[in-house]
Amino acid sequence: MLESALKEQLSSYLARIVHPVELVASLDDGAKSQELWELLEEISGLSPTLTLRRDDAADARRPSFAIVRAGTGIAVRFAGLPMGHEFNSLVLALLHVGGHPSKTEPEVIAQIEALDGELRFETYFSLSCQNCPDVIQALNLMSVLNPNVHHVAIDGALFPDEVATRQVMAVPAVFLNGKPFAQGRMSLEQILAKLDTGSAEREAAKIAAKAPFDVLVVGGGPAGAAAAVYAARKGIRTGALAERFGGQVQDTLGIENLIAVSHTEGPKLAAQFEAEVKANGVDVMNLQRAEKIVPAANPGGLIEVALAGGASLKTRTLILATGARWRTMGVPGEAEYRNKGVAFCPHCDGPLFKGKRIAVIGGGNSGVEAAIDLAGIVAHVTLIEFDAKLRADQVLQDKLASLPNVSVITSALTTEVHGDGEKVIGLTYQDRNTNGLFRQDLDGVFVQIGLVPNTEWLRGTLALSQRGEIEVTARGETSLPGVFAAGDATTAPYKQIIVAMGDGATASLAAFDFLIRHAAADEEAPSGTAAA
Repeated sequence: MLESALKEQLSSYLARIVHPVELVASLDDGAKSQELWELLEEISGLSPTLTLRRDDAADARRPSFAIVRAGTGIAVRFAGLPMGHEFNSLVLALLHVGGHPSKTEPEVIAQIEALDGELRFETYFSLSCQNCPDVIQALNLMSVLNPNVHHVAIDGALFPDEVATRQVMAVPAVFLNGKPFAQGRMSLEQILAKLDTGSAEREAAKIAAKAPFDVLVVGGGPAGAAAAVYAARKGIRTGALAERFGGQVQDTLGIENLIAVSHTEGPKLAAQFEAEVKANGVDVMNLQRAEKIVPAANPGGLIEVALAGGASLKTRTLILATGARWRTMGVPGEAEYRNKGVAFCPHCDGPLFKGKRIAVIGGGNSGVEAAIDLAGIVAHVTLIEFDAKLRADQVLQDKLASLPNVSVITSALTTEVHGDGEKVIGLTYQDRNTNGLFRQDLDGVFVQIGLVPNTEWLRGTLALSQRGEIEVTARGETSLPGVFAAGDATTAPYKQIIVAMGDGATASLAAFDFLIRHAAADEEAPSGTAAA
């Protein structure tokens, strides 16, 4: 199953295992069980520290397997074959169960080890989901570090009855002790914040005690990461806060237009952003949301940023790189049935709609690409576009037209999403030519209508465009002295990763120039500079 190059690489990783590890398979007579057994045989043959045995009574889910530290209760379990995006989760589970230390920060490890009570997690994933590995790897690590924590990762496509019974319509879907716990991408820190209710207060106290920054970056996407790195390399005190590092990049599957990088994936690139920012000595504050800016009393004075947790930070210059999020339709039923049939990620959630009828809202590139991808999984796709014609590239339109299970409706405005109280059952759209209303019976609705900037909290504080974008100059300057902005949240015309990175660097250099020119005579100038 595994290519020779991958085997060689995996073998080098497995050499880091320090404790004997057992692979315990629970199988039936199906083809997937045979496939899993072959995979485990290959893996166990790559290291003398691994042994393989079969115990069909060990778990009711088949095929499944446990990775167990021999002679202990330390284990993680996968129900299904962790290939695709989950292969890295498998490798990390082997290493961590085998005693290879995690790179997780010591204070986070201590927080995991301090968790009390029996915590039994179940996570439903799909092999095409790029959001799932973060959650699975976090919960696997927790189960290795704390004997009170147990975790099984379940491929929803192989256990459709469970998926239907538990009404899982979006992944990752996490259950704790049999009850819904969370849906969607979550970092280890976010999971711990939900479990450890006192962590937010402790973090707010730590933040409130921080000294003022020379540069504070709000946002952890491409623009924010570039801004933070460029500032830190000037030798000045730099901080960066974000609700989740990586931003929209985390939700991007394949990236093939980043110069000098032939191909990468969003979550991998986001992790590289964060690693480089931290390597440059930036004070990174995750899981933090800015709520208000209090401008400086005079140019060069301290700007205050109030956070949702109650703390505030002060800084001499501020760079806003808050990015954007999926645009919603804003119709009745959309919010009520989000993750219950209303979805935004076809790669993540598409496999859960196998054999069903779905709609894609939006006729741009993202909408048509989503329709093409979903057509290979679902029974039928109805693409609904507001304009009189599709706006996607012609090559995508040609591909869409060649698919037999796709219908296209143009000049249509979705007016309502219908559900039965538990899941989506259809939608209503208005024909913009006749004003007639039509209902479509459906099992899911994938919304692909672009992005909206994360700037609502800035209204009334600085100048925004009619679209809510931060108005900036060519240097990234906003209407507030000492406040700069970059990336998808601004009026920059092209919303691309490489453009955002360049914007972030520009804003950071402009902020540094501002610091030099406004260093007060009676204050110490930024490190490495002289007072003007």
